[in-house]
Amino acid sequence: MMDKWTEYLEIGGQIDVIYTDFEKAFDKVPHARLVSKLKSYGIADTLIDWITDFLHQRKYRVKVNCSYSDWERVTSGIPDRWLRNLF
Repeated sequence: MMDKWTEYLEIGGQIDVIYTDFEKAFDKVPHARLVSKLKSYGIADTLIDWITDFLHQRKYRVKVNCSYSDWERVTSGIPDRWLRNLF
């Protein structure tokens, strides 16, 4: 992607980019409250739908040595491993 952006900039193009830090954005905020706040700020429905889909029915479990915990729903925050798998 960076190569394409560089080529485009070299011919006089413009690129607008938004960087987000999902780990910090969702760190301790309950997902339902986050979506409600975003709606109240007038964020576009398509973006809210994307975030809602991203958060919907997420689960996690913990591994200690060779044992795994039961799967649990994630209602706030984003486990580190999600981010490494998503991006």
